[in-house]
Amino acid sequence: MSLEFDLIVFSHLRWNFVWQRPQHLLSRFSQQRRVYFIEEPTRGEGPTRWEVSEPSPNVFICHPVTPADGHGFHLEQMETLDELIRQLLVEHKISCYAVWFYTPMAFPLLANLRPQAIIYDCMDELSAFLHAPPELLQHEADLLKRADVVFTGGPSLFRAKQHRHPHVYCFPSSIETAHFGRAKALLPEPPEQASIPHPRFGFFGVIDERFDVELLNATATARPDWQFVMVGPVVKIDPARLPQLPNVHYLGMKKYAELPPLLSGWDVCLLPFARNEATRFISPTKTLEYMAAEKPIVSTSITDVAEPYGDIVYLADTPEQFLHVCDVALNSTQTERTARTAKIRDVLSETSWDKTVEEMTALIHDVILNHEPVALRLNLGGGTGTQTPLNSTSASRSNSAVSSHSTATLTGKRSDEPSEQSISSDSETLQSPVVVIGAGPTGLSAAYHLGTDAILVEQNDRVGGWCRSIEQDGFTFDFAGHIMFSNDPYVHDMYQTLLGENVHWQNREAWIFSKNVYTRYPFQGALYGLPPEVIKECIMGAIESRFGTAKAPERNGSTPKATELKGLVCSHKQDGKVNGKSKGRVEDCCGDGVLESTAKLGNPRHAGESDGHAESRNGSSLGSSEPANFEEFIYKVWGRGIAKHFAIPYNRKLWAVPLTEMETSWLGGRVPLPDLEEMIDGALSPVGRPMGPNARFGYPLKGGFQAMMDGFLPLLKGPLKLRTRVVGFSPKRHQVTLSDGSVVNYEHLVSTMPLPVLIRLAGDEAPQEVQEAAFALRYISVRCVHLGIGRENLTEKHWIYYPEDTIFHRIFVQGNASPGCNPPGGFGLTCEITYHSHYKPLPYEGDDLISQCIDDCRKVGIIRPDDPVWTKTQVDMPHAYVIYDHARARNVSLIRRWLSQHDVILAGRYSEWEYYNSDHAFLAGKKAAEAVGSAAVNPSTAVSYPETRGSVAK
Repeated sequence: MSLEFDLIVFSHLRWNFVWQRPQHLLSRFSQQRRVYFIEEPTRGEGPTRWEVSEPSPNVFICHPVTPADGHGFHLEQMETLDELIRQLLVEHKISCYAVWFYTPMAFPLLANLRPQAIIYDCMDELSAFLHAPPELLQHEADLLKRADVVFTGGPSLFRAKQHRHPHVYCFPSSIETAHFGRAKALLPEPPEQASIPHPRFGFFGVIDERFDVELLNATATARPDWQFVMVGPVVKIDPARLPQLPNVHYLGMKKYAELPPLLSGWDVCLLPFARNEATRFISPTKTLEYMAAEKPIVSTSITDVAEPYGDIVYLADTPEQFLHVCDVALNSTQTERTARTAKIRDVLSETSWDKTVEEMTALIHDVILNHEPVALRLNLGGGTGTQTPLNSTSASRSNSAVSSHSTATLTGKRSDEPSEQSISSDSETLQSPVVVIGAGPTGLSAAYHLGTDAILVEQNDRVGGWCRSIEQDGFTFDFAGHIMFSNDPYVHDMYQTLLGENVHWQNREAWIFSKNVYTRYPFQGALYGLPPEVIKECIMGAIESRFGTAKAPERNGSTPKATELKGLVCSHKQDGKVNGKSKGRVEDCCGDGVLESTAKLGNPRHAGESDGHAESRNGSSLGSSEPANFEEFIYKVWGRGIAKHFAIPYNRKLWAVPLTEMETSWLGGRVPLPDLEEMIDGALSPVGRPMGPNARFGYPLKGGFQAMMDGFLPLLKGPLKLRTRVVGFSPKRHQVTLSDGSVVNYEHLVSTMPLPVLIRLAGDEAPQEVQEAAFALRYISVRCVHLGIGRENLTEKHWIYYPEDTIFHRIFVQGNASPGCNPPGGFGLTCEITYHSHYKPLPYEGDDLISQCIDDCRKVGIIRPDDPVWTKTQVDMPHAYVIYDHARARNVSLIRRWLSQHDVILAGRYSEWEYYNSDHAFLAGKKAAEAVGSAAVNPSTAVSYPETRGSVAK
């Protein structure tokens, strides 16, 4: 093995952010080899591309710009990044390389790389940080299986990781003594600090959730004669939370070279870290940097400060204690300072970044020279470890231990605990009658009904797809709001099978917040409480939409004739067809799926096709008066008042794309219009609780919707491969390639993955017209912001629609889905926000998005200004709602016909490109299994597609 290798580094940090551990180490590694520092991608217009810079010799900062909406190293980005990395290897002639990870989120990118060695430099416990992705822990577990050597950023992390890998070494943060030692002298001060009086208490570093804001506020308030100088960027927390006091000075982010002159002018250095999960394992680089200036240091009792440096650093945690030790440090005697300075010099004499890099290099060389790296043995990334491989020829052997290194003391400390790992060949080929892609509700249902004949492949660490749940700080949140409801007896039987007694049934409370009042959902049947002029417009508009009027509404700059508004009657007492085959009652004017399964849906094969004309109340054919698009549908069905005050603004907010670009076959069971008498009754007096079969819904008592998804696990008879992506698809060879290196030959493929993604994986095997049809399929994405509020019983409602100027279009009141979703004293909310890269980009990202949601929740009164926010996180769903544009039916039909020739069955919302609820997904999986069975009985016939929406199992 060659020791002449490049380094490919995946980092969650930007190179041009705060100069810290990655920059210190990698700038030194670059003296011997090229370093390619790959940052998290950002979304940008134009072609997918690299933005590459070389800030110093042999350091290449590689910033990907992609059209994908997924934040960071999101799964949505992986296919694009795979291709970009292949380009990078070719263009820069990178053939011999090691891969270095700072973030486990980039782990899936390892699937197509063949490095000399894999290094994991675990500088922080990222899973404990604010907004950590739920899948991070599983990616780290996979990375620890694959890594050849693991470095940790401090003793606490070493203790946490040492039993999870046989070759873990502790390399605490080090120091450029000469750089920060300059601060021992009185250096010329920058102007922004020169005017600040003494005594000065200073801090430099990132100001985020690890920073104890309350401690700073209490200390600065108690001593207004002391000056507090805060240097560094504010991230992941609202700057408004920071103390705004005359003696607290925020100087912002500074360059590395600017820190010694600032430090020189401080009297005491501070490490005011909060004591929370995010700080449990941190090892602050600035501790040694402060020491190099030989300044007094006051810190909270962070483990990696208190344990090694407790005799040097003044420690305190409560505001009273902190205030006291700050005073002691400021007024310490010369004798005390001399004694602490001697200890500081002893510490600094034993460490440097140069020494750290030297020892790390020796360990990496040892990996390459003395044993075969994991990366060249087995790709260990997939599977649960509990399923029997299909026709597997894999063998198991011990992972040989790395020999002890002479420098493995505290710096470079290693774990010698042996480990056993399963190993198989990179070219492992499996055989399976059926491969099911995706373990969402459809894929789980398909695999369950297929029994031992199917292998189920899922890219995430848990089953469930978008029906997964997360648990955080005692709260349970679904990725997005789901409920249990169905008119189908078979689905109810499945509920019982999957959940047993773990279910909570209740009457629904769906509401709308507009004009500063709440009205019951659906809007058109419960107008009571709205301003009188709004009620009048809504009722008059409904009359006009049925009987015509001389007063035509203005919309889109044009005024349709009265006759254009006549003819379409959608009474709640009649069934009708609207712009496509769509049988059943119309149930609401949102059509966003929260009222799960309120009616049979149309035949997906014929969506957009006509099967005759619905008749109006007087028996006349609607004929040419059928609406041409969704916007026209809204005006014709509900009239100008309901359109103006709810249906148009809400649906524009929800769907993101222009409503004129959408057809209406998807509305099959979701849009009721009560008759005029019911509308007037609902305007004159409050509408009571909803009655009838649609009024009651279920939800798992404990465990969120995840509990129902997990209910499939003991029922599955075939293998389940979690954390495994499909990275290649050959319909001609009946073959899929998985991210764990294995290839699976199948007789039938059941795909639940997004249809455009499946076609992209087929590459040039897909005809050009099929590729174009897949590229033309449109969808919108959803970002869900989950808030855990520190007050019980915020509302009795279950979900609330917001047609007006909030960032979210709907709140799913997770805390009322089941009492098991909340910790004592807390209450969960999920704010749902749709976005589209072209029509409606997200206005904010990260903490800014969360802050805006909190502000809007306070504005609409669902939380009070003084309600504490106990926890907050967000999840992203890149493919959330399929868009029923006018070309969808033709494009889906073309793709489906081609795939059917290759024994591929499309099942579920994202493969059939249909509007499905969770119970439809169960039925879609069952029908897909039945289609496989039919094809097996008569293999000479092409795969026939299940009628999942038109004819449901009974």
